[in-house]
Amino acid sequence: MQHTGTGGKLTYTLAQSPSLGTLSLHLLLIMKVSYFYLLGLLVSSGQALMQVTISLSKVEISVGQSKYFTCTVIGEADNIDWFNPQGEKIISGQRVVVQREGIRSWLTIYKANVDDAGIYRCQATDSKGHAQEATVVLEIYRRFAMLPNNNLQIKNISKRDEGIYRCEGRVEVRGEIDFRDISVIVNVPPEILAQQRSFNATADRLEDITLFCRATGSPKPYITWHRNGKLVEENEKYDLREDNTELTVKNIISTDSGLYVCRATNKAGFTEKQSFLQVFVQPHIVQLQNETTIEHGHVTLTCEAEGEPIPEITWKRSSDGMIFYDGDKSQDGRIESTGHHGKSSLHIKSVMLSDAGRYDCEAASRIGGHQKSMYLNIEYAPKFISNQTIYYSWENNPINISCDVTSNPPSSIYWSRDKLLLPARNITNIKTYRDGKRILLEITPLSDNDFGRYNCTAINSIGSRIQEYILTLADVPSSPYGLRVIELSQTYAKVFFNKPDSHGGVPIHHYQMDFKEVSSEIWKVVRSHGTQTIIVLGNLDANTTYEVKVAAVNGKGKGEYSKTEIFQTLPVREPSPPSIHGQPGGGKSFKLSITKQDDGGAPILNYVVKYRSKDKEDQWLEKKFLGNKDYIILDHLQWNVGYEVHIIATNRLGHSEPTVFEFLMPPKPNIIADTLFSGLGVGAVIGLAVAALLLVLVVTDVSCFFIRQCGLLMCITRRICGKKSGSSGKSKELEEGKAAYLKDGSKEPIVEMRTEDERVTNHDGSPVNEPNETTPLTEPEKLLLKEENGKEALSAEAIEIKISNDIIQTTESDSKA
Repeated sequence: MQHTGTGGKLTYTLAQSPSLGTLSLHLLLIMKVSYFYLLGLLVSSGQALMQVTISLSKVEISVGQSKYFTCTVIGEADNIDWFNPQGEKIISGQRVVVQREGIRSWLTIYKANVDDAGIYRCQATDSKGHAQEATVVLEIYRRFAMLPNNNLQIKNISKRDEGIYRCEGRVEVRGEIDFRDISVIVNVPPEILAQQRSFNATADRLEDITLFCRATGSPKPYITWHRNGKLVEENEKYDLREDNTELTVKNIISTDSGLYVCRATNKAGFTEKQSFLQVFVQPHIVQLQNETTIEHGHVTLTCEAEGEPIPEITWKRSSDGMIFYDGDKSQDGRIESTGHHGKSSLHIKSVMLSDAGRYDCEAASRIGGHQKSMYLNIEYAPKFISNQTIYYSWENNPINISCDVTSNPPSSIYWSRDKLLLPARNITNIKTYRDGKRILLEITPLSDNDFGRYNCTAINSIGSRIQEYILTLADVPSSPYGLRVIELSQTYAKVFFNKPDSHGGVPIHHYQMDFKEVSSEIWKVVRSHGTQTIIVLGNLDANTTYEVKVAAVNGKGKGEYSKTEIFQTLPVREPSPPSIHGQPGGGKSFKLSITKQDDGGAPILNYVVKYRSKDKEDQWLEKKFLGNKDYIILDHLQWNVGYEVHIIATNRLGHSEPTVFEFLMPPKPNIIADTLFSGLGVGAVIGLAVAALLLVLVVTDVSCFFIRQCGLLMCITRRICGKKSGSSGKSKELEEGKAAYLKDGSKEPIVEMRTEDERVTNHDGSPVNEPNETTPLTEPEKLLLKEENGKEALSAEAIEIKISNDIIQTTESDSKA
């Protein structure tokens, strides 16, 4: 242990005493044991426990430096005191200061000297006088020291110690002196300043990113950049600026991601720090291809994508819009999606034809997405589409038998009969035609041998299928049944029947219904509309018995008739009430339309119409119209009046019940507006409106001119007359009460300003009685004005003053006029 004596003080240097660390450890163990011992005593005695700690346990500073220590007390402490190495309580001064705030106390030593070295204690005392303390060791050394060999030692040297030091030798007896100047250069190891540890960029966007590295040291550090253990040099990819303190990575791509090391080097050493460049790459699907499988097989669709961060992949089936995320399964369990690290597979088991079509793979991350599509092609053996396998025909009636097949890949289709491929050379009544994907077999039966079984064979690479078709001799339909009349009147009957049980192998074209009077031998024929099973018989005679039967007709012919049904039409009676609807006619008329009605079996002879107004309840007016009319016109009606109408239909047996109809006539139209403006357009109407408005304004202005002496015409007249009056002499202007002008020709008027208190006097000093509101104006001066029509008119009672801007001003009397 080395020490330096200074004024009886000892300075201990821990760095030079190898045994001090062991001693401190022993002391620490003793203190801990004592602490727990005292703690046990305090707890057992029920006293409050205090704990005192100092932020630092040992400090080494040089002469002239400043330092402070923090003492913290846990517990109820009344006093917290600091004691110096001599055991004296420290009182705050200019250089040594003690401060307390709550449970903390601070000891601050400014510009320390050698005498300040030693052990300082912080002592806390409670209300009962119990004390606890903690200590801190302060060591002070001289940075500049002369060694016994006359060398100068500088401790904790820093850049500020750099400079020229002079070593001087003297021989006192001879008065000789010699010296040497020694230049001390302090090399400071490089230190890289705080820098951004990570950078983010997006690839494939022509982006540049700049990494920064600033360093201090002496001499000035040299900056280099390294990546993957290799020195980064300036080239097309990298740009170095500002003495290599800025590294720009150009045109960022995904491979630029990683660690970039900044190394600062000088004579004193080197240091380095890392920066991480995170390059985000938009998702991009790199693997996705169309797939082909067979029905009921197994297939896996694979989609692989790149990107940073690694994108999530989803599948979408376009046929039904179903979406599969990672781990999803279909309801039937056949389809499952699995994925890992940017690769996803869609597994399809027991493949069905409905699984075919487009599948969309979408890769998405927080910076973007990419979608591509693939197609799943499913191959399968031929399938026959049509369920019809039995066809009907008859001799010399050609028929086409269609072999509708779907398959993937397309299949080859063959017709055969009894192992004989068709058509054959020696068979002329059997031919084949291609209609798109179908192969039609046309057979024209010539005999019973042409009826029978025919086979259609379809073959492709997946398999083959055979479908048997039977050509059967057609027959006429069986007879309809359930014939009955469902609606009957005097002149018509509606007959219903059920379809026959058999159509004979050929579709039914229509039905034929025969009917006649029972007493007649002549049958009348009515055809149905298509295959409807309701037929209406019209133009029948009233109160007459008829018999009716029906047969079905197909391509081969007419089938058997049904059982005959007998019915009787209704007897003739009075007609039913007519159905009426109406609408206003032209002018003061109203049109009543008659809907076709039940005439009771006899033609309508006429319509009797009775009508009257509802408001006045006038007498009924009656008119008759022929029965062949379908509308009735009521004329000479009153505007905006309600009417009540009774209409009766009459045939040879009598008349019907009356039909009551009420209506209201519209209000009388505006004839003037209709006739005047009906032929004018919108522009013409607007022009007339503007012209009318101008006319009103002109009439109003002329009225104001003669009655009120105001308006636009009055203003124009005053302006013209004012100019004429300006040519008269100045004396006349003064006599007429007008303002005089300066002799130098100035247009500014001479205006005399006076207050109300000032009185105007005559030459003799007597006051002039000025007119007021109650004083009548006797013998007013009259100014003759010539009008365009040559007549003279009196001007308004006003005094005009013409000023430079030609503005006409009137006196108060004019404003009141």
